[in-house]
Amino acid sequence: MTSPDDGQSESINAVLSDWRQGDCVLEGEHWFVLRTEEADQEPSSKPDAGDASSNLVEDKVVGFVILTQSCDVVRRHQERPFVAVAPLVEVGVEDLQLIEGGYRPQYAWIPGVADRNLVADLDRIMTVNKSTVAKWKRVQGCASDEEARAFAKAIARKSSRFAFPDDFTPVVKKLQERLREKHGKASPEGEALRNVKEIRVRAAPSWDAESVELMFWFICYDGVKAAQIRKDSHLERWLALLQAGGRYKSPPLGAIVTLEDLTGKDYIESDPLDLDHLSGP
Repeated sequence: MTSPDDGQSESINAVLSDWRQGDCVLEGEHWFVLRTEEADQEPSSKPDAGDASSNLVEDKVVGFVILTQSCDVVRRHQERPFVAVAPLVEVGVEDLQLIEGGYRPQYAWIPGVADRNLVADLDRIMTVNKSTVAKWKRVQGCASDEEARAFAKAIARKSSRFAFPDDFTPVVKKLQERLREKHGKASPEGEALRNVKEIRVRAAPSWDAESVELMFWFICYDGVKAAQIRKDSHLERWLALLQAGGRYKSPPLGAIVTLEDLTGKDYIESDPLDLDHLSGP
């Protein structure tokens, strides 16, 4: 004998069978719930009507994206009733390009809503019941395995990125500023930077050594574009922006490469460079 609750769960299961990690909801009115002190409340926030004394507030957002892995999204509501979501936020065109390139790990690029300049704000994560998701109108976030892998990688990178030493920040400060300035520009250098899909840094013999030699790999996914960047001497200009000093006595080395050029050892012993980490003084 089945109960009404069983029937409701089966209905939820049927709807959620179409949802995947990276899928979004835009239609309707959406609020992100967070706990905060009253003095911290933003003008766009309102107290939770359920308990105004609890310091829970609702922040109005454009929509949400599913962060939970697809295999858990489609698991039975009775077994895994919850999913994690992040709010969608609108960004400028230049920031959108940086986020797509992986340089702003606070955010994740979502192909399905990129035409609206919307990205996932991974600094804010909320748990919702699948019964709520079942009432949403699904917007597909990722249309291919490649896009789905890239989104999953962005989520993972937010919590697993390497903590560079504080004294490394001055070394790359000018390069950071150059990336921000030129990445979205309609110029040869801007085009070159958009074709660099990842920048990885290796410290030898280690980040804790008294004297450190740095190697920067500017990774392209297209060998023809990598060759053009080399020909146009962009690497020399980028390396000139790096400031050796302190433990980093030797001028940093660098190369324009493809993934095929790197060994597995090169890749796992290096760390991805991003702009969020380098936003300090």
